[in-house]
Amino acid sequence: MQSMVVTHDLTKTFRRPDGSEVQAVKGVELEIHKGEIFSLLGPNGAGKTTTISMMSGLLEPTQGDALIGGHSISKQPLQAKRLIGVVPQDIALYPSLNARQNLEFFGKMYDLRGNDLSGRVEEVLSFIGLTDRQKDKVDTFSGGMKRRLNVGVGLLHRPELVFMDEPTVGIDPQSRRRILDTVKQLRDEQGMTVLYTTHLMEEAQELSDRVGIIDHGEVIALGTQGDLIQQVGEEDQLVFAVGDQAVDSGLLQQIRDQVPGVTRTSYDPPGPGGESVTNTSGLILIQAKRGRKALPDILQITNRAGVEIQSVEVREPDLEAVFLNLTGRALRD
Repeated sequence: MQSMVVTHDLTKTFRRPDGSEVQAVKGVELEIHKGEIFSLLGPNGAGKTTTISMMSGLLEPTQGDALIGGHSISKQPLQAKRLIGVVPQDIALYPSLNARQNLEFFGKMYDLRGNDLSGRVEEVLSFIGLTDRQKDKVDTFSGGMKRRLNVGVGLLHRPELVFMDEPTVGIDPQSRRRILDTVKQLRDEQGMTVLYTTHLMEEAQELSDRVGIIDHGEVIALGTQGDLIQQVGEEDQLVFAVGDQAVDSGLLQQIRDQVPGVTRTSYDPPGPGGESVTNTSGLILIQAKRGRKALPDILQITNRAGVEIQSVEVREPDLEAVFLNLTGRALRD
């Protein structure tokens, strides 16, 4: 299978104001095939945006390199960038211009002119579903419409490779559905390669031919969803929402020691941004073979310990379980 992107030891180190250094991306090695949707899945702050910023030439790597269609982004930047379309996480549009004017402006930046420009603008407006709103100013658009126009800008020059950085952040479900369908169309109807970053496991599961899981700047797993899920075997994930009382490590150890089939336990305390059923609940996360059979024994132990269980969910193996297995914690927003 032909490669569209190959990275070698891609690394980025930033210097803090106090002079200390933080390594945001640590030696990323990736190969992305032509014509596939490849998702880079990880929590906020994992290094996703920094990684694609280096791949697209927006940031200079501290070390390593990325090859785009065989062209080095550091040594042959113009050749590499001609193949790339970028849809950034932040909206990059002129709010006082209308949709068509925005596309025409960015089209000229891509060196499109005359009939080529007008024809391509028409095609993109139709593709993103904004033909009927093309003369409306962007500052009158909903968040979802701005996101769709943001996508359209990245497609004007018919790139072979599109970087899409968290393109569904902060939009309504209908607009999110439209963007996800658009991503699949880019692959299926236009043959484009898509590198899609997300912190949402369900998006990666729906879209991806292959997934790279990134955490703390390192790609910790890579493969098809089937390949990755095999890493956790047939284990279920049991999610117990508990009250606002603290859960100590002794209880988790007791569950591991006394319940057959339990392989891992962890506790996510309540707090803003945590994966909580309510604002005052934490989560006990347990991996177990035949989780439903282990459930009664676990409930018996928690009841004896006086831990209030608010709800129980049994999840079959998925990418969330893979992340938990690799890191010992849930994939969080």
